[in-house]
Amino acid sequence: MAKKLRFLTVCVSALALAGVCAVAPAVAEEHAAKTAAATIEPKALTLLKDMSETLAKANAISFTVRRAFDEPAANGQPLFYTIQSNVDLHRPDKLRIITPGDGPASEFYYDGKEMAVFLPDANLLAVEIAPPKLDDMLEAAYTKAGLYFPFVDFIVADPYAAITEGLKSAFVMGKSKVVGGVETDIVAIASKDIQAQIWIGSQDKLPRLVWLNPVKGAAKPRSMIEFSNWRLNAPVAAESFRPAAADKAGKIKFAKPAGAEASSGK
Repeated sequence: MAKKLRFLTVCVSALALAGVCAVAPAVAEEHAAKTAAATIEPKALTLLKDMSETLAKANAISFTVRRAFDEPAANGQPLFYTIQSNVDLHRPDKLRIITPGDGPASEFYYDGKEMAVFLPDANLLAVEIAPPKLDDMLEAAYTKAGLYFPFVDFIVADPYAAITEGLKSAFVMGKSKVVGGVETDIVAIASKDIQAQIWIGSQDKLPRLVWLNPVKGAAKPRSMIEFSNWRLNAPVAAESFRPAAADKAGKIKFAKPAGAEASSGK
């Protein structure tokens, strides 16, 4: 009986595997056809617009973001890293990003007047006068210190404009029930520089997962951004957007790290 049961299990497994093998190419061919057509589907734009309006209309936003990305080692092997941050945003001029790890812990603050980076392990603080609007501050932070947050397109004043800039194709891949614990709609988009897939909550219209693939460059590292712990319009104390350790920390210049310009080719 035991042998017969094992035999039946093997047969069922084989049939299931055959079914998977038969279905997967069909799905892949459908997506390949959409990609080849390079069309922009109205439904995909509607999903992106609904998500963007949900984010833009919220006066306050809090979420956790986890990013995974790969960098090539000296032998060419891709090495994967993860970084997690807790983000609090209060429109139009307050932002806090606390990054406990992996890697060196860091804290970023913006209160509408100044932007600051605090390195708790080294007890060092860099402060710079900042523009009064969030979008301008984000650009200034990148220009002055090379600070770039991979989720920036989702927190600017007009996420839809940022996400669809230079759009060449957009289509709906389908739905998922395994991302973020909610049902999501999956949208694939592409521009001349980046290809992305975005999982958007079908009910709450919030981004849950993003996969990014650069079009240019030899290495073409892929990265993943996962959103969780969403809270919209939850109050955040004004003092939360200023570094508490400012008086006791050592001061450093708000500038790009040494070697950043050389490594970027500038």
